[in-house]
Amino acid sequence: MEKIKMTLDEHYERNARSKKMLLWFAMISMFMMFAGLTSAYVVSTSRPDWVKDFVLPQAFSISTVVIIISSATFHLAIKAIKSNNRPAASGLLLATLVLGAAFVYLQFYGFSQIISAGYFFTGSESNITSTFVYTVTVAHLAHLVAGMIVLLTVIYNHFKQKYTPVQTLGIELGAMFWHFLDVLWVYLFLFFYFY
Repeated sequence: MEKIKMTLDEHYERNARSKKMLLWFAMISMFMMFAGLTSAYVVSTSRPDWVKDFVLPQAFSISTVVIIISSATFHLAIKAIKSNNRPAASGLLLATLVLGAAFVYLQFYGFSQIISAGYFFTGSESNITSTFVYTVTVAHLAHLVAGMIVLLTVIYNHFKQKYTPVQTLGIELGAMFWHFLDVLWVYLFLFFYFY
């Protein structure tokens, strides 16, 4: 019996390592795409039609704080699961969902602020600077939609009681991806803010 238990534990550990490794490869690939976009942004700053006085709207600053808080709530949700505090985990996961939705709202509000300032993303009135900001931000939002789907799946599985103090693989994978999206946005925000 002990041998069978050891084999099941080993299988679970190998399975968990494999899934985490695949997620790492996917996240590194996504980061490389954004590194390419930001490199193209740097190269494009030498163009004569580059807008030098473009300022990111305040909504992007607020959304950065919101996404960082959402990462903290997701992390605390995992800690609550591991300590078998299901009510706290439920509240923290739902808070993460609300914060994720607030982030998306703030991104679109930031777009509207950019347009109100007279910078358009496409068409004859657009410029290369605002088009780059739009492209990179929309690419991140597309990944965030995937993150929201992952989060909804985690919440669904949590309410189906699939996570226990010893069975946390699904929520850990979801949190890894969410934290990656958080770090990626902070990188993009700081890049646009300071470059």
